Amino acid sequence: MAAKRILFVHQNFPGQFPHIADGCLAAGYKVAAVAGPTGKNRPGVDVRRWKLGRGSTAGIFEPATRAEADLLRADAAAHLAAQFKADGFIPDLIIGHPGWGETIHMHEVFPGVPIVLFGEFFYKSRGADVGFDLEFENRTFADDLRSSAKNIGMAGACSTADVIVCPTPFQASTHPKAFQPMIRVFHEGVDIAKTARKSGSLKMPNGTVLDGSTPVITFINRNFERLRGFHIFMRALPTLLQARPDAQVIVIGGDDGKGYGGQLPDGQTWKNKMLAEVGDHLDLNRIHFTGKVPHPQMLAALSMSWAHVYYTYPFVLSWSLVEAMACECLILGSDTAPVRDAITSGEEGILNDFFDVDALSRAMIDACANPDRYTGLRKAAREKALRLFDRETVGVPKWLALIQELIGPA
Repeated sequence: MAAKRILFVHQNFPGQFPHIADGCLAAGYKVAAVAGPTGKNRPGVDVRRWKLGRGSTAGIFEPATRAEADLLRADAAAHLAAQFKADGFIPDLIIGHPGWGETIHMHEVFPGVPIVLFGEFFYKSRGADVGFDLEFENRTFADDLRSSAKNIGMAGACSTADVIVCPTPFQASTHPKAFQPMIRVFHEGVDIAKTARKSGSLKMPNGTVLDGSTPVITFINRNFERLRGFHIFMRALPTLLQARPDAQVIVIGGDDGKGYGGQLPDGQTWKNKMLAEVGDHLDLNRIHFTGKVPHPQMLAALSMSWAHVYYTYPFVLSWSLVEAMACECLILGSDTAPVRDAITSGEEGILNDFFDVDALSRAMIDACANPDRYTGLRKAAREKALRLFDRETVGVPKWLALIQELIGPA
């Protein structure tokens, strides 16, 4: 009997699905993928990329811009899926990310085929990232309507799904009540086998070599931005560096001005903005902006960290937090819903009010002064990471169990 077939749909394939696709192949399923122009090849997967025949309409009603773009991608993805069908590839299951619209028409191409969607986030005008940090937002009624309009494609995609898998309870909670009955909550998983608390050294851009024998504070953003608390972190550093002349700070991430929280005007970047605000009060020889680094180097920094700062608006949980937990870092986090899904304050880390700069300064100072006080929290953080977020024992096995529940073994 021929192997059962699974079709992945993701603009940036493999996206969140690389190890899930690998797990499917290892289990004997045949795997293909509908991807966008930036999609990547993966061994054993028939990856095909759609192309857009046109762009968004100039001058279109502004709140409709996102919906039109989603529908253009949906149309392109549907035609590519139809090509798979014409070539004889009819899936037994479709797994997709609904965030850019490509899954909207999959039920038309393959009627009756079950669809599992990756429920990363459903936009909201209140109770999530929007309107959280009023220092940078002056919300209007029109802004709220635009936030709602961004969900049109997502809602259409979810209405055709059989199951929605959300990585965390908070991310699940952003979805409307109508979709809650079809939601399963489990994380796709992080490769915790590659993480460990170990000795080593790293050379910083200014030539300083750090080995963790003196206090090291770490902070990671894909791109420095307000949504991930970069401004709060930078404002907390002068007090830390004054109180602890032996402390070093490793700041990993890009500085191109882009991010989930939107761009600053006139090409300004968050690094430059915050250095203009607090730079005169900082010893910049002890703050090491590394830029984006290879993943092993990021893990090496975490493995020597005395405290890792992870702040976020109510939004998607970052893999970097889980990796910091797995490296037995002392987590100093924001008391926001996504972080509470991973950290209980006083058990696996310390959470403080997102906007309380002084509280973060005090927490970093105490982490430097009393590292032995937090040994239990560090070990509990790794244990929780293994229990909730490990790719090999949680993420991939739970995805494969769901797949077998829906279509049976390969």
